[in-house]
Amino acid sequence: MQAERLRGALPAASYRNRMLLVLSLGWATLQAGRFLLPPLLPPITAEFALSSGGAGLALTAFGLVYAVTQYPSGTYSDSLSRASLILPGFLVLLVGFALVGIGPTTVAFVIGLLLLGIGKGLFASPARVLLGDLFAGSRGRALGIFSAGTDLGGLIAAGLAAVVLATTVWRVAFVPIVVLVVLVTVLFVGWNRERYTVERVPLEPGETVRRIVATRIQRERLLAYALFYFAVGGLTNFYPLLLVENSGFSATLASGAFALIFAVGILVKPTAGEVSDRFPRLLVSIIGLLVAAAGLALIILASSLPLVALGTVLTSVGYKTQFPIADAVVMEAAPADSVGGDLGAARGVFLGANAVGPGFVGIVADVATYALAFWALVGAFLAGAVILARQYRR
Repeated sequence: MQAERLRGALPAASYRNRMLLVLSLGWATLQAGRFLLPPLLPPITAEFALSSGGAGLALTAFGLVYAVTQYPSGTYSDSLSRASLILPGFLVLLVGFALVGIGPTTVAFVIGLLLLGIGKGLFASPARVLLGDLFAGSRGRALGIFSAGTDLGGLIAAGLAAVVLATTVWRVAFVPIVVLVVLVTVLFVGWNRERYTVERVPLEPGETVRRIVATRIQRERLLAYALFYFAVGGLTNFYPLLLVENSGFSATLASGAFALIFAVGILVKPTAGEVSDRFPRLLVSIIGLLVAAAGLALIILASSLPLVALGTVLTSVGYKTQFPIADAVVMEAAPADSVGGDLGAARGVFLGANAVGPGFVGIVADVATYALAFWALVGAFLAGAVILARQYRR
């Protein structure tokens, strides 16, 4: 239904490219705001008197809300329109970022995080499926460009955090994010050609879940990518603190290394998406997971900047490869009239695992060390690679 509406009204290549641009900019902006949190955790936890475990649980709450929102937003976008979910997502994100930046108490800060989870959930799956509708013949490449917005946003966040930490209070960092969300929202409203629809839509989660776990292959792929997302959740939220606590880096140097992850990802994701359009997606995914595990192990073991930088590059190349592939695998297995719902449900599983990651790392770091927590993440990358390798050999 959705694809037919698009084919009838939105065939122009210029429109497809404008939507790719504005959705990628929107994703980059919200990810910039999201990735401001890890490098700003030291002053945030000091101001609100949060332990590592408390900060990890707050980020886990954000991730769980984001995960839970995936399925309804994807399903509604199948029955209504993608734009009917994307625009409210932008508006909720605007309120969430404003509250995170000005919230005077821990409760206000956490409420802001929860709103960010809702807004991001409303935006993420419908935006991906809209690009899948518009770029059916080059889905991997389009999703790679879109998901590279995460890395552009992370790079912006790392640079912005470094400047803010050196010059002013942490709250100032969220001012440009709010301005950018407003700008992207205006661009989307001006360029969008889809209708906005509000009506009751029945949710059938049981049927969707049965469909995405119908075969052993589907179940194993969900598990493999859930393990991957779990590892990424812990890695991206506590990577700067790992370098501070395990390698003895300063907060500024750790922020710079954090930026390297995203600088590499900007190039890797579109390339990986295009490569996976030409070669078996599972094979590309397996290689990426093994490279990520090797890179993360090197980071844990190394104490010198050159070795940590090499490990960071390897980790980024390996794990950034997965994002366009995981989305494309789910979308290609879904019926044409329920791509949004299936992708939303699968991403709900992935992001639920992702949300557990920071809580796991924070708690293990409280009772043991960051190094031990990150060795567990290495194990998660390897386990995902083993599962996919078994499938590829069949």
